[in-house]
Amino acid sequence: MSDGSARARGATDGDARAGVATDAFAHRRGEAELTLLDFGGRPLADRDVIVEQVRHAFAFGCIGFDLIEHANGGADERALAADWLELFTLAVLPFYWGEFEPARGHPRTASLQAAARWFRERGVRVKGHPLVWHTVKARWLDALPDAEIEAIVRARVRREASDFAGLVDEWDAINEVVIMPDFVNEPDGVPNAISRLARHLGRVEMVRLAVDEARAADPGARLLLNDFDLSADYERLIEGVLEAGIRLDGIGVQTHMHQGFRGAQLLELADRFWRFGLPVHFTETTIVSGDLMPPDIVDLNDFQPESWPSTPEGEARQADELEQHYRMLVGHPAVASVTYWGITDRGAWLGAPVGLVRADGSRKPSFDRLRSLVRDEWWLPATTLRTDAAGRVRVSGFAGDYTIRAADARAEVALPAGSSAQVVELAHP
Repeated sequence: MSDGSARARGATDGDARAGVATDAFAHRRGEAELTLLDFGGRPLADRDVIVEQVRHAFAFGCIGFDLIEHANGGADERALAADWLELFTLAVLPFYWGEFEPARGHPRTASLQAAARWFRERGVRVKGHPLVWHTVKARWLDALPDAEIEAIVRARVRREASDFAGLVDEWDAINEVVIMPDFVNEPDGVPNAISRLARHLGRVEMVRLAVDEARAADPGARLLLNDFDLSADYERLIEGVLEAGIRLDGIGVQTHMHQGFRGAQLLELADRFWRFGLPVHFTETTIVSGDLMPPDIVDLNDFQPESWPSTPEGEARQADELEQHYRMLVGHPAVASVTYWGITDRGAWLGAPVGLVRADGSRKPSFDRLRSLVRDEWWLPATTLRTDAAGRVRVSGFAGDYTIRAADARAEVALPAGSSAQVVELAHP
């Protein structure tokens, strides 16, 4: 929780603290000595200033699928948008090829660019998911000769990475490679073009294709490998990719928990994948607020009940498990992001009650529980501090972006984790 004395007094002796909960989060906090100058370069000596956090450095992510129409001036989702922005700092936008380009040569580029701009204008980073995947396929691709497919896939990756450079910060460059060459579950019976290519090239070279083409088109983007198969097969794939000299920026770990909360296993996962020396991203998290899926279901897609309601008991359980989930993962130094796979039950994957908001728009207890972490315990509210004779003030809080105000002058500063010193010039708006 934020330092109670600072909040109660509204002023301190030049020291504000946020997120001082336990040592588990010490690696997430920063402490900075700021020397504040006015617009003429003179120290703001012995002055009251207001320091306030505006966003987290840690990526609290969620899919932004439900807000694409809203961002394009269509459906009015102002209430849902406000709830989304209350909690999250990273939006995932869908680039499933079959939906993004259902007819060859007619991609939904403009719609997703508008959505990406909408999020960025609100201080939200944007991730694209995914550039290469064998599911939600472009049916027109399946009918083409194998000799043409590789060039078309390469061009697709380059096009999206280039068209969204400066809008999309991060990509799942390729998704679920472990199963990709062996995938045969095709409802239309037509052999999957991406799986055919993966069988031809092999898993490691499929990863190279996606990563190299994306990096060539947008060198500044972060590129992840992402998978639901968290077995030793995934570890062997990562080893092979790194040994082949393919540069990844992170490892994606999917944790849909429709069959029950994994608890301490989450920390074991973070430890296992940390050994590769790359940031670990928990890319797809869901926790059910109703009855759990039976444990004998192997492929989650095979469970299709007529209805799957949220229940009071399930919502209480979801809130407790969600808090444990975020406390454990934010507390682990390997973890760079946690992305929740759907803020609302409306249209949720598998029809499962996994949202933090019910289908009618009302908030579940899990929404309030997560908000109490990201906007209270791990957050510095507007706090009045006083500079010393040299214009110095000390600020401590969770790493992120902060505003500093003195009368009608202001500045925004980034507080990194660890100790730092910065000179900050306040300007009039």
